[in-house]
Amino acid sequence: MVGAGPAGLAASLVAAQKGLKVLVVERRNVIGVPVQCAEYIPAPLLGKINLGRRFVVQPVRGMKTILPGNEIKETVAPGFIIHRDLFDQALANTARKAGTNILLSTWASSITDNSKVSLKGKDGRLSKVQAKVIIGADGPRSKVGRWIGSVKRNLILGIQARVALTCPLEFTEVYFDREIFAGYGWLFPKGREANVGLGLKHGKSGRRSIRKVFDRFVSRLTKEGKIKSQPYAYTAGWIPAEPVRNAVHGNIMLAGDAAGHTHPITGAGIFTGITCGRMAGKWAARAVQQDDLGLLREYDTEWRDLFGETLERAFQRRQLMEKQWDRFEEIIKFCWVAYREYYAESEGAIT
Repeated sequence: MVGAGPAGLAASLVAAQKGLKVLVVERRNVIGVPVQCAEYIPAPLLGKINLGRRFVVQPVRGMKTILPGNEIKETVAPGFIIHRDLFDQALANTARKAGTNILLSTWASSITDNSKVSLKGKDGRLSKVQAKVIIGADGPRSKVGRWIGSVKRNLILGIQARVALTCPLEFTEVYFDREIFAGYGWLFPKGREANVGLGLKHGKSGRRSIRKVFDRFVSRLTKEGKIKSQPYAYTAGWIPAEPVRNAVHGNIMLAGDAAGHTHPITGAGIFTGITCGRMAGKWAARAVQQDDLGLLREYDTEWRDLFGETLERAFQRRQLMEKQWDRFEEIIKFCWVAYREYYAESEGAIT
């Protein structure tokens, strides 16, 4: 297993529970750090995992979508804002208790034809591990994905900072503006603080730099009296905007961001990452126990049956956003999940 995020840890947990010998390698020194996430999870996820609630900061009632002119659409979407680092660490602890061995500060550097994986530790020393099944859950720029020629070029840039709120909020807030090319801004409350960020296409921010677009967005929230101090604790990262067509190649599987299981429009990925990770762990266990690697292909069938249509619709809407952003007012409701237009069978009415 390469990568100790939600998808990799969920896969390792299931595989270990089914009796496999599981090794997870993670390049970071501390699981879940740095946090590169808006830190929202849907309420049903908490009921599907048995991790307690130590990582929960606050509940949220739903989402407010805010268009230019202050047009607001309120959507009921119960969920929780979490400490993402504590969430990942709780999942890691559960996986360890099930028998998973996790190596931190360790890189999966290369693979041989007979599935020997070369590992490089923080001290620079190399070691090799023979793997029957390899699951790549190592993010949008997956090294494991590159091994099998699955390179994701369709990526969204995300930039985020923490800010102090002027008062508590019960809803997440999503903002659309022409300036935020093919993306949106967000304000996700986290107790007395909030995560404020932008997700947009890199290099498509018009004449202004992405940092200037971000500063402008923060200034807007400040003027509206929602936040009361300058941002701090900046983070940035890449969000996959297109699912892979095949997540299984021989004895190698991809899950989570590495497989593009992140929603191409909203950027949400924790729920799908954990769900697909669990599927990957299940099919890996069956393939090893029955000595039949052909069973791994059932993983592709299962995740596509559950999420394929949703991810493909979102990818098509993303293409519409990017190609016709100059028609912002006409297309935006076809390109965001809060509006019924998004779920229309085609966008022929606006083409």
